[in-house]
Amino acid sequence: MIIVWLVVALLFLIYFTGVGFYFTQQVLFMKTNSLEFIYQRELENFRFDEGLYRSVQKQPFSVQSRYGYELKGYLFEAFDTNNWVIITHGVTVNKNNSIKYAELFLKLGFNVLTYDHRRHGESGGHTTSYGFYEKYDLQTIVHYLKDLKGDIVLGIHGESMGACTMLQYAGLVEDSAAFYISDCAFSTFKEQLTYRLKMDYNLPKWVILPVSSIWLKLRNGFFIKDISPILATHNIKKPVLFVHSKLDPYIPYTHTLKLFDAKIQDKRELFIAKKGAHAMSLNENRDEYYSIVSSFLNNIGIEHNSL
Repeated sequence: MIIVWLVVALLFLIYFTGVGFYFTQQVLFMKTNSLEFIYQRELENFRFDEGLYRSVQKQPFSVQSRYGYELKGYLFEAFDTNNWVIITHGVTVNKNNSIKYAELFLKLGFNVLTYDHRRHGESGGHTTSYGFYEKYDLQTIVHYLKDLKGDIVLGIHGESMGACTMLQYAGLVEDSAAFYISDCAFSTFKEQLTYRLKMDYNLPKWVILPVSSIWLKLRNGFFIKDISPILATHNIKKPVLFVHSKLDPYIPYTHTLKLFDAKIQDKRELFIAKKGAHAMSLNENRDEYYSIVSSFLNNIGIEHNSL
């Protein structure tokens, strides 16, 4: 019996260690793309006007995260205005993926700040935490911009992980912007991981998630349940425009429907794009996307240029 229990204990240890380490390695250290690769990809797919991008004055900046690394980005200051938008990108990409959104807001008459999340682009940081630590980095960026420019009308636009970061910042840290635009966020990290396990590996959540959650806590300081944009959204009082592509195969659009329903405060709008895969709502529905954003700003009383 002692030998049997030792074998069982050994098998459990192998399972606990193997599954926990492998899964958290994939989550915390997902491969990222270079600035050059993303720039060329976006340019070759006609996702932004390179002439406009090069014509706008861009000021590089660097600020220190509370966690000790540098956050790097650009200030696009094209106008003498106090209207600003901060753009937060998704996992694996970087601030060059935000150029298309910067173009949108520049055309609306806003100045724009783009930056790299921790462990992406030119910013420092060792792991990706899907908003858990990134929400405090966003707070650092917001405070930097407000200290630099004074009394501003601030909007924040987030795509995918950037949207999850933005919602957690607004609902759990400080609801300090005049408006938010959430493009293709997940509702909870647990629900998204459950979906990806089924789609990518055909595995049930109980095989992987309980062990992996413990490993995430041990390796990076948070449990899976600690990343919950839907919980944060309950607390957001400022206006939010929720965006998602109906055909998104990576994060189902039903996540955004849940987030929309969770926004119990007034001033919320929803745009479900008919075309486009994950994070492609603007790329595949440009005119409608521009129109929806402009209409949203009109509805909440934010002055901007007509498109």
